[in-house]
Amino acid sequence: MGVLGVVLVALGAAAVFGGLLWYVWRRTVRDTTIKGSWGRRLGTVAYLAGPSLMFGALAAERAGAPFLLQQILAWPGFLWMAFALYLLLALLAGELVRPLLRRWADRARPALEDEARSADEAGKRAQPQPTEGSGDLPRRLFVARTVAAGAATVAAATVGYGTYGVLRGPRVKRITVPLAKLPRAAHGFRIAVVSDIHLGPVLGEGFARRVVDTVNSTQADLIAIVGDLVDGDVEDLAGAARPLADLRARHGSFFVTGNHEYFSGAEQWVDHVRSLGLRPLENARTELPYFDLAGVNDVQGEDEGQGPDFVKALGDRDRTRASVLLAHQPVVIHDAVEHGVDLQLSGHTHGGQLWPNNFVADLANPTLAGLERYGDTQLYVTRGAGAWGPPVRVGAPSDITVVELASRQA
Repeated sequence: MGVLGVVLVALGAAAVFGGLLWYVWRRTVRDTTIKGSWGRRLGTVAYLAGPSLMFGALAAERAGAPFLLQQILAWPGFLWMAFALYLLLALLAGELVRPLLRRWADRARPALEDEARSADEAGKRAQPQPTEGSGDLPRRLFVARTVAAGAATVAAATVGYGTYGVLRGPRVKRITVPLAKLPRAAHGFRIAVVSDIHLGPVLGEGFARRVVDTVNSTQADLIAIVGDLVDGDVEDLAGAARPLADLRARHGSFFVTGNHEYFSGAEQWVDHVRSLGLRPLENARTELPYFDLAGVNDVQGEDEGQGPDFVKALGDRDRTRASVLLAHQPVVIHDAVEHGVDLQLSGHTHGGQLWPNNFVADLANPTLAGLERYGDTQLYVTRGAGAWGPPVRVGAPSDITVVELASRQA
């Protein structure tokens, strides 16, 4: 796509986004207030503050702004992002309710008009209210305010519950994966798969501690952190990552990069996790007693000449041994199949994180979440432990997955 194409796509996206913002403002501010009133002015200012904070939070994170500024902007900006999504969806659903409310209001019009007249007589308004050229203003305000209030309540409840689901920490999910080449002695070997923790301006040391405690409670034989550990520099997040030093597993803890490590500076994080006791697998392989464990860099690293190298990680191995591959993004599954991998463990998708984004994420990834087979290779994708952007999950609960390997000889 040329420069002109990129510009046209960007303009189209901006137009759509602007149109949706205008629709939400119209339904929540314009339709629920009187023209020229302080309510409309204040509502408009408050409404415009939301997208400003959201874009500020995104820009601050990507530009590497001072970490304190990132923290100040992140909570309100990212929560508004999630709230706006569900407010929009609720308002669209509310369009179906409006005709029913109008019919009810028609029947109750005398009462509504009497209520408005009583308010005027009691002097509750500083000046007479304009009618905006309509004789059914009380009815229109009643319908608009009822739908807007209902939509805002639904959106706030959804975001509140989704935020609680993230902050309480991920739950443990367990699956069994049979591997044809796995020896009998390795039957029941357990790998704790952790992805997408996203330590940053929102999720910090307390969240990391909950993740570590949950992982250790599984008493897994091996721990695999498959990317997107952080969103930020080591200088800002070393304290948040400190609990990772307490991870415990008989065969150790391993790490591969995700795309967000390359946004943050992958080399510094590879060095830092090594100092915490994790073993990075940078296009590398280690031979465990019962199978080969390999890891490849994330595809985002290709921009820095550090992308996945399957030949380096798997090219000269003994294919009679079972193999497990750690790769952040599921999209590399076809390379894994070509190199005879038995099981690939991935994350990245978050399971969509915010419904209905799961439909978009499903189109962009071969597997959104769970276990699927591609030829002789099985792919397992975890929904991840944390969240990026809004600390909110809806329809895609976070998890730490214990993958128990099963030998067909057992």
